[in-house]
Amino acid sequence: MPGMPLSDVQAERQIAFNSGETLMARGAAELHEHVASRMTAALGKPLPQVEVRFENVSISANIVVKDVTQLQAELPTIANVIKQSARKASAKRHVVKKNILHNVSGVFKPGTMTLILGQPGSGKSSLIKLLSGRFPAGSNVTVEGEVTFNGLSRKTLRKHLPQLVAYVPQNDKHLPTLTVKETLAFAHACNGGGLSKRDERNLVHGTPQENQAALEAARAMYNHHPDIVIRQLGLENCQDTVVGDAMLRGVSGGERKRVTTGEMAFGNKFVLMMDEISTGLDSAATFDIISTQRSLAKSFGKTVAISLLQPSPEVYALFDEVMLLNDGYVMYHGPRSEAIGYFEDIGFKCPPNRDEADFLLDLGTDKQRQYEVSPVPRFANQFADEFEKSKIQKLNMENLYALLAPQLTDDNNNYVERIPEFQQGFLEGTSTVVARELKVLAQDSAAVKSRAFMALVIGLLYGTAFYQFDEVNSQVVMGLAYTTLDTLSVAKSAMIPAILATRDVIYKQRGANFYRTSSFVIASSAKQIPVVLMETLLFGTIVYWLCGFVASAQSYILYQVVLFLVNMAYAAWFFFIASVCPNINVANPISLLSLLFLATFSGFVITKDTIPVYLSWIYWISPHAWGIHAVAVNQYRDARFNTCVYNGVDYCSEYGMQMGEYMLSVYGVPAEKYWLWYGIVFLAGAYVLFMVLSCLALEYWRYETPETVSLGGDDGELTKNTASMRDNYALLATPKAVATIDEPHEIVSVTRTAEKSFVPVTLAFKDLWYSVPDPAHPKSTIDLLKGVSGFALPGTITALMGSSGAGKTTLMDVIAGRKTGGQIRGDIFLNGHPATKLAIRRATGYCEQMDIHSDASTFREALTFSAFLRQDADVSDSQKYDSVNECLDLLELNPIADQIIRGSSTEQMKRLTIGVELAAHPSVLFLDEPTSGLDARSAKLIMDGVRKVADTGRTIVCTIHQPSAVVFGVFDSLLLLKRGGEMVFFGDLGDEASNLVNYFESIDGVAKLENDYNPATWMLEVIGAGVGNDSGDKTDFFFVGLFKASEQAREMEANLDREGVGRPSRAVPALEFKRKRAASNWRQAVFLTKRWFDLYWRTATFNLTRFIVSLILGLVFGMAYVGAEYRASIQEWA
Repeated sequence: MPGMPLSDVQAERQIAFNSGETLMARGAAELHEHVASRMTAALGKPLPQVEVRFENVSISANIVVKDVTQLQAELPTIANVIKQSARKASAKRHVVKKNILHNVSGVFKPGTMTLILGQPGSGKSSLIKLLSGRFPAGSNVTVEGEVTFNGLSRKTLRKHLPQLVAYVPQNDKHLPTLTVKETLAFAHACNGGGLSKRDERNLVHGTPQENQAALEAARAMYNHHPDIVIRQLGLENCQDTVVGDAMLRGVSGGERKRVTTGEMAFGNKFVLMMDEISTGLDSAATFDIISTQRSLAKSFGKTVAISLLQPSPEVYALFDEVMLLNDGYVMYHGPRSEAIGYFEDIGFKCPPNRDEADFLLDLGTDKQRQYEVSPVPRFANQFADEFEKSKIQKLNMENLYALLAPQLTDDNNNYVERIPEFQQGFLEGTSTVVARELKVLAQDSAAVKSRAFMALVIGLLYGTAFYQFDEVNSQVVMGLAYTTLDTLSVAKSAMIPAILATRDVIYKQRGANFYRTSSFVIASSAKQIPVVLMETLLFGTIVYWLCGFVASAQSYILYQVVLFLVNMAYAAWFFFIASVCPNINVANPISLLSLLFLATFSGFVITKDTIPVYLSWIYWISPHAWGIHAVAVNQYRDARFNTCVYNGVDYCSEYGMQMGEYMLSVYGVPAEKYWLWYGIVFLAGAYVLFMVLSCLALEYWRYETPETVSLGGDDGELTKNTASMRDNYALLATPKAVATIDEPHEIVSVTRTAEKSFVPVTLAFKDLWYSVPDPAHPKSTIDLLKGVSGFALPGTITALMGSSGAGKTTLMDVIAGRKTGGQIRGDIFLNGHPATKLAIRRATGYCEQMDIHSDASTFREALTFSAFLRQDADVSDSQKYDSVNECLDLLELNPIADQIIRGSSTEQMKRLTIGVELAAHPSVLFLDEPTSGLDARSAKLIMDGVRKVADTGRTIVCTIHQPSAVVFGVFDSLLLLKRGGEMVFFGDLGDEASNLVNYFESIDGVAKLENDYNPATWMLEVIGAGVGNDSGDKTDFFFVGLFKASEQAREMEANLDREGVGRPSRAVPALEFKRKRAASNWRQAVFLTKRWFDLYWRTATFNLTRFIVSLILGLVFGMAYVGAEYRASIQEWA
């Protein structure tokens, strides 16, 4: 309530400060206004703000190609990679310049919400990264133009910029074993964990009462910020669930996306840059989250810019300004309310029933022709030229070149230039990261137990194999020292994949200035200490006492110290390798090569005196060598070996030295006692050196790349064709006999003359329950699905909808037989017969939310693999190849059919995922979020294609989060779930969702559907599917109970009792398959072998690294044994 007296605000809103729940009792908007009004009063002026200006910002990439007339990318085989490297080194190399952004200028003002719209590949992610200081420029990437924050350049604020600008990335990268609450609590701690002393000192310019009120309100909000963020994002129900990833099941995709948003919500940031934060969220949740950002912008004067792919009309209306990008050009940047009028003035008419955001996204593409009413621009650069001449752009330029407001200059002096690079000091920040790493270690108990078991077993093997060795046999003693150290060092190489898997998280959090790189390196080392200590004590104790080393407490302790330091040194070395290598294909060979060198030249395999002089340096830098030195000296310089006569041999007279000295001299080990301490010092120094190198590598040698750059021209028809290929989806249909495409990207008419190659299937399920163990109470269970029933008929599309985390994907996984854990109760039927696992696997296709493919295959090969291994063996090869070609045609993948999957865009991967399942000719097709990560236009084209698949007689079940009204109209029926996995509606949607609307409008207290309002959004709001920002004002209408007693539920039960649906029918036989797999064993072997060969051949980094490693090994070992004499004869050996 801007402008209201403070006393009136206090009287009207009494918000308690004792918890996040009480602070959020009246919703986010009330809380923000409550805190902001008090802080403004205590400051005696408006809250500090930051204005972002950018002028002529351009990004371009130089790409080396075979020929400037041949822009098609080559497969990354070993031969091609070598040729490309030769071209790069050649003076005749051909370089193509690809522009990502073209002279983008504008101003993002404080207190405003700017929506950045654009199709995938338009450059919006690059712009957001650049403005937030996170664009990873490379040697082949050129960034031009100027970006300022309150008039201060990016270069001036480079180190401090992450404390001013929050950047929410597009990808969800988190530590999978941490819970949602732990992830957010860590982010909160790294950003100060509360109101800073600096901010407290500024809240002293009001009356004593106003100052105290501001301190109490600000402290409460900052102290309880994690709980507030959890409630603002609707994560209460999953806050104690692990975040998870592709390998560990955790929260849902939509919940993980909200965690990504929440992680960057902490700290006193003045600018919020958010990239595609609605992916995987339902429209109601998206509306609530964007409303929260709007509240922050208006109450605290924050500058907010958000890119979205499919904004609903309700979400679109929350923004003040819109920036429309296409092919890197600005087609419009100005007030949202004036966008439609501007385009109408230049010849485009938005139909009354068309969402404004969808209309804008169609402009500059081949879809714009339906809106044209007069001669208009055709291509993105023409739109940009037209916009440059507009009054709106002239006003933008005036704002860009205007003098900075005095308040912003004052904010620079008092806040912006004084903000620290990190919110925590070095010691505090390091302890925070150490605590997190130890928590990660504790939650990975399986790995710790396996390492303990390995140490125990190998220790017993060595102990029994070398039980009470003969001290006189120095070869055994030195060999045992060598093998024990080698065993521990090899085991440390297993940490490389884990470090590489978390490297993106490190880059993200370091980029946000959560912590110093040195703090993370120290914390990672601290996490290793307990495990290494456990391994060393367990393994070392068994080996030491069973093998019969010197029975001395001092010697035993020194032995353990040496083992521990060698272990830690190699852990640090492999940490460095994982930090500096681009991927695991390079890191693994290099790690093993280095280990082989360091172990081979450690003085045992090749003794010190026989190592060539030019390779002796390896001996002196090898932790192996110094460890063996220390162990040997610790053993043989004991008092019992400081004697001339031992076991009847007089070593002094025979060799001129005592027994212990002689045993060491055999392997060239110095006999002085101080070499033991030298070894300990060297190992400790090596450990410190490797950690410092790791710190430098993570800080300055990062493998972050800009968004994918596609080759193509910048003018006329070439740009049009390239954009169409990249951004559009053809209408999708099943494999066919005859297909004619009358209008590219618009009309696909399919004439089916061939006999169906699949059996139409009616899918039904009754009273499905799914329970999993409760993490908090292992003996009890949590029901994720509660008595869900429904059916899907051939030729129809059934939507599974509900809020994020309601159980949509879980339900589909249960029906599709994808759940391997938990307890499932209820019945599933195919054509009225109980579904068997074999029938479900053979008759269904499942498109997962994550696009997982063999990345070294081409698009054509992936479809061929699916067709040949999943279509019945009775289908001829020619028909299978035909089905592959038809899928390529219908998905419009032909232009990239022979392109490798690795590095493809989200849209291409999504099309491939659907195509792989279509090529299998399934009767039932499950689609999990097929439009996730796509813009509204592409989502519509995908779903139109899915409609055509259903029209061929297939049964389709599809989960979807935020369909537009047009996309929602594609569905025939709907199963709606509420949080907790309970049904609130099932039935036919009817024309324009009339059945759904009539059902909910008949419930007392439900608001009527407004004209032109999206029924999909409306129904989610009705059942409270948002994130609950205003939960205190919502009423529970007991929709579950109402549905159970409704006519729709009775009709569903009646249909489920029909023959061929929920009961067997004589007319419809059960689905039976003679073979578990469609293809023969020989065909499986052929295709799998080919795919593996392709994978190795096209992973050039792996093969080239192996080649180089082999070459180096051959050269080094050749040099090591050059001139070796082989004088032993057969008789001598005999």
